[in-house]
Amino acid sequence: MDERLIVIVGYDSAELLDIACVATSLGMANQIGTPTRPYRVSVAGPGGNPITCGSGLTLQSQQSLERLTGPLDTLIVSGGLGHERAAADQRLVGHIRRLAGESRRVASVCTGASILAATGLLDGRRATTHWRFASQLAAQHPQITVDSDPIYIRDGNIYTAAGITSALDLTLALIEEDHGAQLARQVARDLVTYLQRPGNQAQMSLFTASPPPRDDVVRQLVEHITSHLDHDLNATALAARAGVTTRHLTRLFVEHLEQPPARFVRKARTEAAAHLLASTELPLAGVATRCGFGSTETLRQAFTSRYGISPSRYRAIQTRLSAK
Repeated sequence: MDERLIVIVGYDSAELLDIACVATSLGMANQIGTPTRPYRVSVAGPGGNPITCGSGLTLQSQQSLERLTGPLDTLIVSGGLGHERAAADQRLVGHIRRLAGESRRVASVCTGASILAATGLLDGRRATTHWRFASQLAAQHPQITVDSDPIYIRDGNIYTAAGITSALDLTLALIEEDHGAQLARQVARDLVTYLQRPGNQAQMSLFTASPPPRDDVVRQLVEHITSHLDHDLNATALAARAGVTTRHLTRLFVEHLEQPPARFVRKARTEAAAHLLASTELPLAGVATRCGFGSTETLRQAFTSRYGISPSRYRAIQTRLSAK
């Protein structure tokens, strides 16, 4: 039987979840769907030696990275605490570059993007990684367009996924690409995970992120913004509420939130709109009003810019998925 050979690359202090999310999802696709071209998943490490993961658990390699040859269907590079050492290991990077040339598609999970970056495969491409390491990747590889927002990105035949459990989202997308949406949804249900989370959905929500550190002014304004989205939240109004100048307000937001007040407000309103679209039957005009958008067109523009799809399309997807 013709198989799809999937190789996951591990190394010392790789993240076990990066590897397990991919392997388990693909294995489940085989069990549930009995595809005509089933997946054969193999973990490859330097020398074929056991991989001591960042958690301290040991994972046995099935393949020696140095002896492995193509053709491969998919090469996936895991992330983990050891990603910097792995990216600096010219032999490991060289073998990944070699195998990438013998693979139909190539992917990384989390900080595995830094290893792909070291191969040069991401040059001139758009890529993502774990939000905590995005600025570091961008500084070290200015030839890459690093976007820290999406859960995963496809650029040509190269895929990069964000932090850890985004490996599930990436793998479900690969399953759908290979075998159709029905099998991907069946796997998602058996994994008890979100069905078809859009790849361009933000990694981290403003409403689940930790409060701004240290500065009381910023913390209080964030609480005010997220609980009064339909109020006047322009910089002048916020500065007056905090008793500071608009210039000082902007400096505080950039220092503590890495974005000016207007951008933070726009994100907060857009994420609130996404929640209302998915969880209520409010008409678009009602969602726009409740979230502080002046019109449905303003909501549409902000939503499309943030999520890559229109509000009505997003609602239709969420309604269809909730009916499954």
